Amino acid sequence: MRFHRNAKLGLAGRRELVLAIAGGSSIRRTAAVFNVSPATAHRWWVRWRQANDGERRSLACLLDRSSRPARSPRKLDPELERVICECRQTTGWGPRLVAGATGFAHSTVWKVLRRFGLSRPARLAREPANRYEWPCPGDLLHMDVSRYRRFQRPGHAVTRDRHRTAAEKRAGVGYDFVHAVVDDHSRLAYAEIHSDERTVTCAGFLARALVFFADHGIEAKRVMTDNAFAYVHGRAFGELLARHRIPHLTTEPYRPRTNGKVERFHQTMAREWAYGLVYRSHRERAAALPHWLEHYNTRRPHSSLGDRPPISRVHNVCG
Repeated sequence: MRFHRNAKLGLAGRRELVLAIAGGSSIRRTAAVFNVSPATAHRWWVRWRQANDGERRSLACLLDRSSRPARSPRKLDPELERVICECRQTTGWGPRLVAGATGFAHSTVWKVLRRFGLSRPARLAREPANRYEWPCPGDLLHMDVSRYRRFQRPGHAVTRDRHRTAAEKRAGVGYDFVHAVVDDHSRLAYAEIHSDERTVTCAGFLARALVFFADHGIEAKRVMTDNAFAYVHGRAFGELLARHRIPHLTTEPYRPRTNGKVERFHQTMAREWAYGLVYRSHRERAAALPHWLEHYNTRRPHSSLGDRPPISRVHNVCG
């Protein structure tokens, strides 16, 4: 049920108003009591008197009516409206190009397209959520890399100063590459910061991640990555997986949702660690990562785990 945004009375207030007038109170006095104008009180009283018993019982007579006129003499004929709509559907042009092709004014074309719901193209139907979770810790490890630009001082988001010296513009500070692994079942995470994402770096990081999970009693059985060259064609990365006899799963191309748990972890890490605090430099930001990661694994409530931390799903909780 929708009411005018400036309406002072709702449905219950309008009912009390007309009942007060029906009880013998004058329209002017009742309008003053309900803090409305006499014209407003008179309008609801007239609609109440003209309504039948069914409309009074349902209070349909006290609902707002459309302000659209009963007839529009200057409205385009249906045949002309059909020409505009067909031009829009055939070409996909906007109102200005359609107006030039059909000879109508731009404002007229815009109103016709809006009336028929053709102002914007229809949105594609979203795919249904494909949620899954492996039954035991270590059944599947999600692995990915995210990069963050380095900085020597806080940026304009903190200082409100966009000025940079020529030396700062010439200096190539580069990026920090955050490698992360997330366990599918427990959401236990391990991350490190490196200066690149080459295959040797990825292999060394994964080797240390396997040791981290082994210390928590988790044996990796599968590893899932995207189709990056370092993962798919890197010799060091493939040899490490073969040495530990861990199958390598890859996502479908251009489908990051397949590796969604680590992608979502990167979002959380960016919001709470990288951009959630103010750092003096990228070195200070890097030094804060282990502390945030320990908080994420042991204390931070996780919505998919019933507001419990990831460590609550690890078998070797007591170490």
